[in-house]
Amino acid sequence: MQAIIETHPFPPVLPPQAKVMMMGTFPPTVEKRCMEFHYPNFQNDMWRIYGLVFFNDKHYFQVKNEKRFDPERIKNFLIEREIASCPTVQKAIREQGNASDKFLKIVEPVNLAKVLKQLPDCQWIFTTGGKATETLLSLLPEKLKEPKTNEFIDFSFAGRELKLYRLPSTSRAYPLSFEKKAEAYQYFFKLAGIL
Repeated sequence: MQAIIETHPFPPVLPPQAKVMMMGTFPPTVEKRCMEFHYPNFQNDMWRIYGLVFFNDKHYFQVKNEKRFDPERIKNFLIEREIASCPTVQKAIREQGNASDKFLKIVEPVNLAKVLKQLPDCQWIFTTGGKATETLLSLLPEKLKEPKTNEFIDFSFAGRELKLYRLPSTSRAYPLSFEKKAEAYQYFFKLAGIL
């Protein structure tokens, strides 16, 4: 059977004044999405964490009485708060047909230099899991050691000095409580001067 190469279905959100950029990997298959936007699985806690951290309400981005998030509300929030969202992966093969990073074969990573050109003020990149961190580091000219979760490293890329912060995955498969994940994200956003 021929492996199917998929292209990331959602364009990045790149507010021109963004100071930070969130980078994950690849969304779940269509039937697992509750919306057509980044982190679209209703079981994934990304937008609940953002809701709690920025609005003290984990349901802030959820459509009332529905099992889905509001993509327009999320996008407008990211633009307003100047937080970019861009995947590390442009094309990939799902070796097991699911969203698991463990079985994601990367065919084409993001063109990081091209993305960063559109974000002249970006100083922080944060990854949302191990595969995203590994993929991002593979794009750098020098070999760097991965930061541990909730830590960061300084690096140079395309004539710029940047910081890479690794946050815990918001997938419920990642063994950390929702509260601890939210604390980690809140700490990062304070450190980066967003909160």
